[in-house]
Amino acid sequence: MSKPVQSLGEAFASTAYPLIGHSRRNVNVLLESFNSIDGEQFSDMYGNGAVIEEFQSQIADELGMETAVFFPTGTMAQQIALRIWCDEIGINQVAYHPLCHLEIHEEDGLKELHHIHPILLANSSRLITLQDIQSIDQEIACLLLELPQREMGGQLPAFEELVAISAYCRAKGIKLHLDGARLFEITPYYKKSAAEICSLFDSVYVSFYKGIGGIAGAMLLGSKEFTTKSKVWKRRHGGDLISLYPYIISSQYYYNQRIDKMERYYNEAVELAAMYNQCPGINTRPEVPVSNMFHVHFEIEIDKLEPILIDIYEQTGVGLISYLVDEEGLRCRTEISIGERYREVPLDILREALALLGEKLEKATKHKSEQGE
Repeated sequence: MSKPVQSLGEAFASTAYPLIGHSRRNVNVLLESFNSIDGEQFSDMYGNGAVIEEFQSQIADELGMETAVFFPTGTMAQQIALRIWCDEIGINQVAYHPLCHLEIHEEDGLKELHHIHPILLANSSRLITLQDIQSIDQEIACLLLELPQREMGGQLPAFEELVAISAYCRAKGIKLHLDGARLFEITPYYKKSAAEICSLFDSVYVSFYKGIGGIAGAMLLGSKEFTTKSKVWKRRHGGDLISLYPYIISSQYYYNQRIDKMERYYNEAVELAAMYNQCPGINTRPEVPVSNMFHVHFEIEIDKLEPILIDIYEQTGVGLISYLVDEEGLRCRTEISIGERYREVPLDILREALALLGEKLEKATKHKSEQGE
């Protein structure tokens, strides 16, 4: 009896050594975080209570910001941040990158819910520069910078460029907001603390499920006046659930577990990218990662690469990637994010899997050339 055909994601999930992330996203993620919690501990209620207030204070202190508010989603937090700045400045325009999360993943929520018009700076092939900002010929209330720029493989500007952008915005009265969904993951590359990075910004958003690995949740940080306004908008958005403690407790638990491991994840990402770049027909973006995440680009079609990968998974037990995105039919790419799983993969077995991938890609390329495709 033949095996049922597996998708790439199913094949990845069944491997002995999945390479990406921290763990499977199953209920155990929540159960582990509750292991040491006293069942009699009170929950938060509508944004109040020790469980939420203590975590907000912890993150505000560690990021060097005056106050913080826990949100169920970053989408909600960032739209609210931009709305607050637009109302305060009296201008309904903001600026950000064309690949910003608000522009490509939120169904135009900023425009439809808040009637805020975005001005797009730079393009999909490069980061925003100080010159881009200086050349804006319209008034804006706020500039949003995403660090790292996820859709570009997690690229980052030089820290000196950030300092110059911050100084320019403050001189011009433009509020500067940080999409710091992966803020903690870039501190090893910049060799700066999260607080040093955040000091350049008027408001900051951080995520607790990406590099941290909680089940969900975000924090919005800024001045007391700013976060007080954000709580009103949080209620208006329906974000004041009667209790958010499953998100809060898991976020705090995994934050405390993993915040000091970001340099290790970063170094492992650099190591893995170097191995990928040794394979024919593969390159990473950036070539040398600047955080624990990067993109891998393959010079082969998805329908030809997937069976190759599944075969490698079955032979070696190593799950290299879980999905592929088509690029103009002839190429494809994926995203790698390094977490706790990477250290669990024996290096010799990983090297074997990547060597096998290189051999199979070289063979496929040779066959394609012989066929005159």
